[in-house]
Amino acid sequence: MTSSHHKAGFVNIVGKPNVGKSTLMNALLGKKLSIITAKAQTTRHRITGILSGDDFQVIYADTPGIITPNYALQQSMMRVVRSSLVDADALLWVVDVHDQDLPTDFSAKLLQRTIPVFLLINKVDLIGKVALEKVLQYWSSHVSVNAIIPVSALQAYNTALVFTHILTCLPEHPPYYPKDMLTDKPERFFAAEIIREKILRNYHQEIPYSVEVVIDAFKEEGNLIKISAIINAERQSQKSILIGKQGHALKKVGIEARHDLERFLGKKVFLEQRVKIAPGWRTKSQLLRRFGYT
Repeated sequence: MTSSHHKAGFVNIVGKPNVGKSTLMNALLGKKLSIITAKAQTTRHRITGILSGDDFQVIYADTPGIITPNYALQQSMMRVVRSSLVDADALLWVVDVHDQDLPTDFSAKLLQRTIPVFLLINKVDLIGKVALEKVLQYWSSHVSVNAIIPVSALQAYNTALVFTHILTCLPEHPPYYPKDMLTDKPERFFAAEIIREKILRNYHQEIPYSVEVVIDAFKEEGNLIKISAIINAERQSQKSILIGKQGHALKKVGIEARHDLERFLGKKVFLEQRVKIAPGWRTKSQLLRRFGYT
């Protein structure tokens, strides 16, 4: 293929919470960009991952899970999902292999699209062949899409097939980004996401959902990166839990985050964390804007 036949386009990944969208994007990229935990609503922003080859560039976008929003932060997350239906060259609609209820309002909008839609049935490693046949029959009789592909994002099963399907429908176009670029998000965005992932993994109940991490300073000095992070909680009681007895809980988050940050950034990291209270930030549009939600 000559460079005049270069393909490039935008592929958005949509679906309900916890169906494996982030795991799928990471598998398609071969690199961990999106944070993954067993908790719902882990992804809050639209995270772009860029996969480039000699004659192609696929720009994947991992989007928040589809929910009925209850407060301003969730409304912002759903605006991201709605916009992702409009500005793509192809859509990857991910469903859990055990999920057979159509998110009616959303799927109707999704299936009205004129762009190619690929339905990916994820986590097929959890069921046997006979059960999978029934799942495939169910979906093929209920929806009309370009292809239904059983996948296991966790085991990267059929991700190459997904990629082949994507390439067939991308337009001929020069690359949108430099070929060595992995994402359109800055390093400080991922620093905040890595710390937030550790909070999701280490705390329970409401705490992870009540927290927003803001990178206050990000300074490179030779082979060292100094990062200062502010962890915003909604209430004093949450702040106390985050810090923990004699600061042990926060220290554990810091150690785990620093380890991942060093691997991600390829340099030594000095990480400083502070917990602040931003009362009711999830419901206040002014604070949401300050935290990067539009």
